[in-house]
Amino acid sequence: MSATTGPGHPLDTSPGPGPDAQVPQGEPQAARVALKGGDGARGLLDGAWWPYSRDLAAELPALIAVLDPLWGRVTRIAVNPLYWPVVPRKVPVHGHVVKVGWFKAEQDPHKLLLLSNAPGRWDLLVIPPGTPADSAARLMAAASDPAGPALTAGAHMAREADRLGAATGDGTVTPPTPGEAVGGAPSTGVAVPDRRLIMGM
Repeated sequence: MSATTGPGHPLDTSPGPGPDAQVPQGEPQAARVALKGGDGARGLLDGAWWPYSRDLAAELPALIAVLDPLWGRVTRIAVNPLYWPVVPRKVPVHGHVVKVGWFKAEQDPHKLLLLSNAPGRWDLLVIPPGTPADSAARLMAAASDPAGPALTAGAHMAREADRLGAATGDGTVTPPTPGEAVGGAPSTGVAVPDRRLIMGM
C-alpha cells in the first residue's frame, strides 16, 4: 500500500506536541491486547489494546512484539495526540524502528492505526490505562468480537461511559461507587471469550 505523507496525514512523522520520549530501562510488561480472529469481515476495528501508561516509547515494544509475528513487521503507527503527552517520532522495538505519526482532526483519539511491511492496515481501540479491569474486559471483548456491531473506537468508549455514567478528561471510564448498581445489577466483571487472541489479561 502506498501513501503520500505530509502535515496532518496519518503517516506524517513530523514532531508531535512534545519532545521525543526516551525509551525507559528494564523489561516491558506483557501487552494487554485482544485481537479478532478468522478471515471474515473485520469491521472498523481489529481489536483492542490496554496499555499500562500514556508513554508510547515504553508501551509500544511489548505491543509490537505481539503483532509483528501476526501481521508482519509493524513499521508505522499513527495516533491522535489528545491523550498522549509525548509523541516520539520513532520508537526502537525489538531490532527495528517504528515510525510514529500523528494528527488531530482526522483520527479518533481512542484509536491506534498500524501499518506493516505486509500489505494492510490495522486499527486498535486504545483503552485508557486507568480504566477499571471490568470495563477494560468489556471493551476488549466488544472490540475483538467478529460478530459485534461495527463501532468506532470512540463509540465503544462512549457506550461504556454511558453504561457506567461517567468519563474523565483523559478518556478513562470511571466506575460507579462501590456497591452501586450498573445497568440494574452490581458490576461483576466480564471474562473475555477464549475464541479470540487475548494476551496480558
